[in-house]
Amino acid sequence: MKTIAVIGAGTMGNGIAHTFAQKGFTVKLIDVSEKALDKGMDTIASNLNRMLAKGTISQEDVATTITNIITYTDLKDGVVGADLVIEAATENVDLKLAIFKQLNESCSHNTILATNTSSISITQIGAVVAHPERVIGMHFMNPVPIMQLVEVIRGYNTSDEVTQIIMNLSEKLGKVPVEVNDYPGFVANRILMPMINEAVETLYNKVAGVHEIDTVMKLGMAHPMGPLQLADFIGLDVCLSILNVMHDGFKNPKYAPCPLLVNMVRAGKLGAKSGEGFYNYAESKKAEKVSAQFI
Repeated sequence: MKTIAVIGAGTMGNGIAHTFAQKGFTVKLIDVSEKALDKGMDTIASNLNRMLAKGTISQEDVATTITNIITYTDLKDGVVGADLVIEAATENVDLKLAIFKQLNESCSHNTILATNTSSISITQIGAVVAHPERVIGMHFMNPVPIMQLVEVIRGYNTSDEVTQIIMNLSEKLGKVPVEVNDYPGFVANRILMPMINEAVETLYNKVAGVHEIDTVMKLGMAHPMGPLQLADFIGLDVCLSILNVMHDGFKNPKYAPCPLLVNMVRAGKLGAKSGEGFYNYAESKKAEKVSAQFI
């Protein structure tokens, strides 16, 4: 594999593009918005410069990584010649299905099609393309350039060959791939999201405040970040979406999102990206501090 197309220039998409480009792959970064592409490339440059300042990469590495990325606003043009396409769009099932239908029309049947979804069924996504055995999940963790784990999710029809190719590719990126099967939330979010939801319930029931809840989990459970701060970093809308997928998939009330989480998302308090969630980032600029500690 030499050429990777990444759909979506947001947090996960630009992180995936950065990671592949830094390892010498040609990356075609695709987004419908030129503004989103510019922002994504600015983020990649900023993160590279932060790594340069820490001495983990050289100036040559920075220049080569940026040069390895080509941007596109047209999906059909962007996926031409790609050996692997990784979809990293918003966690919305209808959007993802629409993208994969386009990929089915625009890509060779030999192209492996991956999704970075954190909860949506790989089997459902694979059902809208010819040769669903080439559809697989590559769930990277945020921030992608730093976090080692990649959940490699097999859909019902995903072939052994494609799974092994993606496992090997993940290792070439310096990641640790873990193969899992296709059930709502997979492994990471099936365990993480109920914990975050319970932390929100604990706040909602006035057992303790935000800082107190996070402090207990950091100092008592050795978590590097409290669950409410982590939810802010992930995005409260993303947490809500994943919980809804799991609740619908398992039909189990234990996955029902806390009413406080639902109301915060309705109010536009989405966490670090909106400036306010459980913490106020607009005033304290904690958003930049949170990002900086990961890179």
